[in-house]
Amino acid sequence: MSPKARLQGLAILVVEDDYYQADDAQRALAAAGARVAGPYARFEEGLSRLVQEPIDCGVLDVNLGEGPSFVAARALKRRQVPFVFLTGYGPEAIPADLVGVEVLEKPVETHRLISAVARACGRPDAPRR
Repeated sequence: MSPKARLQGLAILVVEDDYYQADDAQRALAAAGARVAGPYARFEEGLSRLVQEPIDCGVLDVNLGEGPSFVAARALKRRQVPFVFLTGYGPEAIPADLVGVEVLEKPVETHRLISAVARACGRPDAPRR
């Protein structure tokens, strides 16, 4: 599968409050064929999008300016929407009920983001790097 088609047809929710990180993620996901919902700086905005149309996968920051929060992650988990964390925190900051969700530490290389999202969305050709 070509890099441009790795995420073809998938709707990916991006919740990230840092403009540059959000823009980079949005561009990388779109270049891989995804339809990007967002990026949103607040989960509440993204949640409204989640209600309006189906989302296949999410990319979530842990800290949206008010300290670590896992409200977004738990909301997606309840809705059975797979996701990855894109954060400045390490895996040790992830609570026990969310262990197993892939954690990408910022800054992240584009190919690592695309591979992680592909794995989360169940694309079989996405090796872990």
